[in-house]
Amino acid sequence: MTIIDKHSAFQNENEITKPSREEAEEAVRTLIKWAGDNPDREGLIETPKRVIKAFGEYFAGYHIDPKKVLEKTFSETSNYQDFVMLKDINFRSHCEHHLAPIIGSVSIAYIPNNSVVGISKLARIVDIFAKRLQTQETMTAEIGNSIQQYLNPKGVAVYVSAEHHCMSSRGVNKTNVDMVTTHFLGEFKETINLRERFLSSI
Repeated sequence: MTIIDKHSAFQNENEITKPSREEAEEAVRTLIKWAGDNPDREGLIETPKRVIKAFGEYFAGYHIDPKKVLEKTFSETSNYQDFVMLKDINFRSHCEHHLAPIIGSVSIAYIPNNSVVGISKLARIVDIFAKRLQTQETMTAEIGNSIQQYLNPKGVAVYVSAEHHCMSSRGVNKTNVDMVTTHFLGEFKETINLRERFLSSI
């Protein structure tokens, strides 16, 4: 099964036209002026550099290939048959509509198909897709699809719960509201009892 990654397609299309760091910093200066402040005053003069450095951290996921993260597996499983689960993986992402933070956690389970992957790799997969401009629905599917495609387990389950600051810090200003999304593949999609066990384990 081949998964279309909209983010990678966008990245490849724009590799040649990526702005320089100087152009990016000038864009930040423009936004500061648009907000009504002076980018040349002492407190703001270094801000464009800091913002671009921060963006490099926020959106580092564009430059990491999930296939390379999941390619090292271990086949000595003693014929383990049940699912492997990693709960409450914290993440910070950014809404692609307002660039506002999305802060929450992800729980992942997969059923090994003769091999397992180091659990830290599952946390890295979450970060790869969280550190991009996102919608929660897309991120949930991308996490599950990449694990299914590159690890080839018998099934994958993903549960994401997050607060969206495009809603809590602006607009309707409703705090302490979490959005929940799920994505099930393989045996998790086909077997109700398996899904219920996963959800009850969260």
